[in-house]
Amino acid sequence: MDTIPAHLDHLVLATPDLAATVADFARRTGVRPAPGGVHVGLGTRNHLVSLGGSGYLEIIGPDPEQPPPQGPRPFGVDALPAPRTLTWALRTADLDSTVAAARARGHDPGPVRPMSRRTPDGTLLSWRLTDGADGHPCGLVPFLIDWGSSPHPTEAGLPVTPLLALSATAPDPEALRPVLAALDVELPLSQGPVGLSFTVDSPRGPVTFD
Repeated sequence: MDTIPAHLDHLVLATPDLAATVADFARRTGVRPAPGGVHVGLGTRNHLVSLGGSGYLEIIGPDPEQPPPQGPRPFGVDALPAPRTLTWALRTADLDSTVAAARARGHDPGPVRPMSRRTPDGTLLSWRLTDGADGHPCGLVPFLIDWGSSPHPTEAGLPVTPLLALSATAPDPEALRPVLAALDVELPLSQGPVGLSFTVDSPRGPVTFD
């Protein structure tokens, strides 16, 4: 099995301290993630690294320049004790059809909602995605994303650390396989605590993040 799923859009590395995690990634790989943008009203911002092709890594954490949001920040970043690869996104060009097909196969990816962020140059990026937490709370089943007419983040000339492998562990891997199949995606799974792990190539050699 290929260890890189087809149509991978991005991986989500969430952190309670964005600046520290970006610095750690740069130290370990020799590649500094680029500022992505601000999620206005949600209290988060991100930095990005291309994983080669049309995939990228999103490092997301609290934005100290925004006032505290009215609700919890995305991905529960405030409650994280340390950086963690929480989930991943599958790219689709027709989100509604993909959701309908998954539901017909027995998996509900969750409700669809619009999102947006401003890039450092002021460009507004807009997209639609499924609520992964509602769709499958463990994070190992990808949420779905459709960028519509917005340029994809990888088109912005991001620094690159090619993705070499992506894998996951779960207490009951067999229970997840039909859910992944409903999305027509494969992910290397083994038994263990819930977790995602990925390895990138870099000027300092292969580096693995959990």
